[in-house]
Amino acid sequence: MKTMQIQMKNFNMYTIFSLIILIAGILMYISWGMRYGVWDDIGIYSITIVLVLSGIIGLILSLSREKEPE
Repeated sequence: MKTMQIQMKNFNMYTIFSLIILIAGILMYISWGMRYGVWDDIGIYSITIVLVLSGIIGLILSLSREKEPE
């Protein structure tokens, strides 16, 4: 059975792209809330969730590596 391991030596351009998407989602939510004073808008939630989850999943996938059985 193969197991997944997260290793920092797998840091590559996909990891950087995922970090940018994650940070963009968080910053967009904060800036939208500060600019318009609306923190509970379903529209900004939907965009933020897509960006943040894409960033998190991208980080996990880009840093994970399948460990071969010995």
